Amino acid sequence: MRILFTFAGGSGHLLPLVPIARAAGSAGHAVAVAGRPSHAPEIEALGFTALPIGSDANAPEVRIPLRPLNPRREDRVLREGFARRVGRERAAALLTLADEWRPDVLVCDETDFGAMITAERLGLPHAIVQVIAAGSFARRSVVAGRLAELRAAHGLPPDPELAMLDRDLVLSPFPPSFRDPAFPASATTHAIRTAAAEPPDGTVPPWLDDLGTPTVYVTLGTVFNLESGDLFERVMAVVGKLPVDVVVTVGRQIDPAELGPLPPRVRVERYIPQAVLLPRCDLVVCHGGSGSVTGALAHGLPLVVIPMGADQPMNAARCEALGVGRVLDALEATPEEVGASVSAVLDDPAYRLAAERIQDEIAALPGPEHAVTLLEGLSG
Repeated sequence: MRILFTFAGGSGHLLPLVPIARAAGSAGHAVAVAGRPSHAPEIEALGFTALPIGSDANAPEVRIPLRPLNPRREDRVLREGFARRVGRERAAALLTLADEWRPDVLVCDETDFGAMITAERLGLPHAIVQVIAAGSFARRSVVAGRLAELRAAHGLPPDPELAMLDRDLVLSPFPPSFRDPAFPASATTHAIRTAAAEPPDGTVPPWLDDLGTPTVYVTLGTVFNLESGDLFERVMAVVGKLPVDVVVTVGRQIDPAELGPLPPRVRVERYIPQAVLLPRCDLVVCHGGSGSVTGALAHGLPLVVIPMGADQPMNAARCEALGVGRVLDALEATPEEVGASVSAVLDDPAYRLAAERIQDEIAALPGPEHAVTLLEGLSG
């Protein structure tokens, strides 16, 4: 079977596909991954055939000031960006690509609306992989109008219930309890265990074995790290003074030296694979991205969440509701408030116990091999 994996966003939209694609390749299926041109090196480094399509997003190249949370702005990005401009571009490109690569099944992330249109146009079975943990960001009411226009442009019949979003199969790499109960999963949704499956890319840094207890991991993700203003500095102004070891990853675009001189117990790197770092940690301070939150919970780690945009406020709200962490305001949080939250979460075992309950839930889910079995069932 030939399986084409596609994603419309950044690395956070690619990584949930990786364990499924790896399992498909291990099962003997032909696999390729279609993403934006700038992601081709990353796709190839992960061991897949990269099929670059479309244009690249206008992402910042240096750090920019932090903006206030604005749900209307985020809805506009989803509606006018992903559902209209990106959807139109990717539908055209994927139709051409599918004619050349000839997939039997198409697997796309939940914001790759152009891929869903392509599958329907060609009569291909397709699976959608959720990339937003809380399930309350990519709402039907936000994208319905633009998807109706996209369908009409491709000669597809009206779809008032938006069955295109979950018709064949939905794969959710998140624990079901984390999903916002106001947005229940569809009957075609299958939860799978992939959060802890990201493998190391290379050797494990030897200094990881020297980390003590407790160890705090600080990350602002792979996109919002550049939109975080002085948040790194505010967090490090106090976390580095606590009686903890600290590991900070700033992303590939930021020079660790930008954070200036730091105490000996603080280590700043561009990137460290979660799979080798999180087992050595006791707490995660992060922006609330779906990958960061689920990675922490897969290792039973509580969180301090400082959301900046996109799906992060929804994920932060679920962390608070489930008792696995505390939430701070990214614009207003002072170093003292960050330090107090870190200390409170470390000192109160209830947060760790709540995180470990979700860890157990994740561990009980079927692995990515189950997803491959479901994909094989789609192709008949």
